[in-house]
Amino acid sequence: MEFAVTDVPDKGRFEARDEAGAVAGVLTYQVTGPIVVYTHTEVDPAFERQGVGSALARFAMEDAKAKSRTVVPMCPFVSEWLDKHAEYEGLVARKTRRVK
Repeated sequence: MEFAVTDVPDKGRFEARDEAGAVAGVLTYQVTGPIVVYTHTEVDPAFERQGVGSALARFAMEDAKAKSRTVVPMCPFVSEWLDKHAEYEGLVARKTRRVK
């Protein structure tokens, strides 16, 4: 099954929809300047194990790349997905430090 992923900035999320237009999953984010934080990925149980999460993660990373953003992967799914996709490592902030 093919899923169409789109950015819905007024809701702060990417949406994956099936061919009938049903929302199969979402990946939420927050943007501050050149930094985007991916906060949560959720897939409708009816669409689990069909590649929805991966489609969302790839779309989100390509969006960050196109917009020259640094990615902070707070979402465990996105973080694990990135561990398997080294081609995006240059976009990811892996270390944080406290600002005094």
